[in-house]
Amino acid sequence: MSVYLLVTLDTKGDEAAFVRDRLQAMGVEVTVVDAGCIGQPSFAGDVTRDEVFQAAGTTLEAMIAKNDRGDAVTQAAVGAAKLVAGAFAAGQVDGVMSLGGSAGTTIGTTAMRTLPIGVPKLMVSTLASGQVRQYVGSKDIMMLNSVVDIAGINRISRRILAEAAAAMAGLVQNPIADSADDRPLVAATMFGVTTPCVQRARELLEEAGYEVLVFHATGNGGEAMESLVAEGMIAGVLDITTTELADELVGGILSAGPERLTAAARLGVPHVVSVGATDMVNFGPRDTVPDKFKDRLFYQHNPTVTLMRTTPEECAAIGKDIAKKVAASKGPAAIYLPRNGVSAIDAAGQPFDAPEAREALLDAIRQHHGSVELVELPNHINDPEFAEASARRLIEVIEPNQKPQTTKNEV
Repeated sequence: MSVYLLVTLDTKGDEAAFVRDRLQAMGVEVTVVDAGCIGQPSFAGDVTRDEVFQAAGTTLEAMIAKNDRGDAVTQAAVGAAKLVAGAFAAGQVDGVMSLGGSAGTTIGTTAMRTLPIGVPKLMVSTLASGQVRQYVGSKDIMMLNSVVDIAGINRISRRILAEAAAAMAGLVQNPIADSADDRPLVAATMFGVTTPCVQRARELLEEAGYEVLVFHATGNGGEAMESLVAEGMIAGVLDITTTELADELVGGILSAGPERLTAAARLGVPHVVSVGATDMVNFGPRDTVPDKFKDRLFYQHNPTVTLMRTTPEECAAIGKDIAKKVAASKGPAAIYLPRNGVSAIDAAGQPFDAPEAREALLDAIRQHHGSVELVELPNHINDPEFAEASARRLIEVIEPNQKPQTTKNEV
């Protein structure tokens, strides 16, 4: 078993040697990657800093001459990521570990994010007790709080680093094998306001022999799903809840980025897409909503979540975005539209019931879906009939010999 240990050996050399020795004592091979730049390394890494910067398309000498710490960290992260990805592709990496403050965490986690889910990734960081989404992204990176700064071996750091080494040794020495009983994976997206739909669809998919992974559409969820699709792990996608696109386009806090809804289309993975919860943009507590939205319609979901109704103009932009992304699909795809509401609070008589906005959303999709199958149903998104129709269509398009129709209206 081989672990890549990414450390800046000019500032974290003693700590790197301690972790390396602990891992080797437990029978784990270690490749130390030196991602440092300015200072002298405490010892020579198995992969030198020269190699790291060369992988980034520059040189150590150029970085030293430039004397820009920020750029050095950026380039070291790029180089480390390329080296780790290449070594993993060559079968030389069973796990990746790193230690550091802000610079080391940036470098280490950038490299870790190049690896598939399931490959052990452990970051011992001074930043692990705070907001770590920018470091973890959509991957299964374990962040271990160093408690004290990673600045020498002392009573606290010795215990933390020893625990980290033991954890990594345990992970790489006890891999979990795939089961022969594993069923094909289907990914589905859900929000609280689309739960009834996804729960019913999940029942049908499981009855048909699929294992369903449900992703909460809170930004991280959508990113994680896109990542798994890109890694080739998903047989089909039931993308009921595309609300993250509303946050991306309007400015909410639960965006999954501009690449949301692109992996399945790009790779030809069968997918059925809907418009769940696109009636809303998400913010935190009411006093955190930007002033520019002060005159909008809001719904207080709970003390920490404020929902803002999307306008007809915003809905048109969201619909166009959805339609164009699905229209670019290289494989089987369909868009399913519920005419009578896209979330639990967009139903008739509910706080976000706005027929004009809903129609703007649907009409934009009608205009821009291209040759992709479009099905409109006289249901609310949470009606069992809508869930069943969407799930059954996905089951059909996953089958290689099934071809979707062009446009259909079911009334």
